[in-house]
Amino acid sequence: MIQASLPQASRRELIGQLIRFGLVGLGSTLLYAAVYWPLATYVMWPVLAVVIAFAVAVTAGFFLHSRWSFKGHERTEDGKTKAQFLGVQTVGMLMNAGFTWIAVDWLHGPTWWPLIPAVLITPFVTFALNRWWVFG
Repeated sequence: MIQASLPQASRRELIGQLIRFGLVGLGSTLLYAAVYWPLATYVMWPVLAVVIAFAVAVTAGFFLHSRWSFKGHERTEDGKTKAQFLGVQTVGMLMNAGFTWIAVDWLHGPTWWPLIPAVLITPFVTFALNRWWVFG
């Protein structure tokens, strides 16, 4: 287990980051859903709505994550950090696009179905990638 191998201070830091990431992530997820669902339901192909909603949520999320969720990691917001963050978010967007394509196009489900894995799976993958690759 991860906790057994980390010193006490590192565990507290990880827990604090996870809580901050969760709060920012909750806000980003709500923003994503608020943009995605109406677009996917009434305006356009749901997979395209994923791209637009992700762009909106990522823009807000980058600033909040870099300045609050992962503060103290001594990483500056240089071009490399921004490119890595964009790479992680692209992985998350592709995951959500895949969930959407399977749920809506392939299974012919309602447009809200892909929000379930988008909330339960994608945030954990992007947290891990952000912590250890982008802001680590």
